[in-house]
Amino acid sequence: QVQLVESGGGLVQPGGSLRLSCAASGRIFRINDMGWYRQAPGKQRELVATIASSGSTNYADSVKGRFTISRDNAKNTVYLQMNSLKPEDTAIYYCNAKIKRAASVPQYDYWGQGTQVTVSS
Repeated sequence: QVQLVESGGGLVQPGGSLRLSCAASGRIFRINDMGWYRQAPGKQRELVATIASSGSTNYADSVKGRFTISRDNAKNTVYLQMNSLKPEDTAIYYCNAKIKRAASVPQYDYWGQGTQVTVSS
């Protein structure tokens, strides 16, 4: 079994900051890309940011310059530092990881349970 456990969501005022964490545990051979997605009420889930095992990153245009994704490979953990938050950032944030459980099997997508981020005064 593989689990992704997220933490760090909450309520913050516009202009504030939050840091999300997501730790993967279980039978893991290798973690490839990790990332964060979000889903606002009435909208489809969208990509926020991804980071490869090499450290290369990709961001949605709406968060460039405000959010930073990073990872600690030794801890199987990915982080999302969110600064200058806006009300439109309000959503449930989901962690994603592409994980190989053994050398001989393909990678599969795993998802966290989601953490609520609310930006409001």
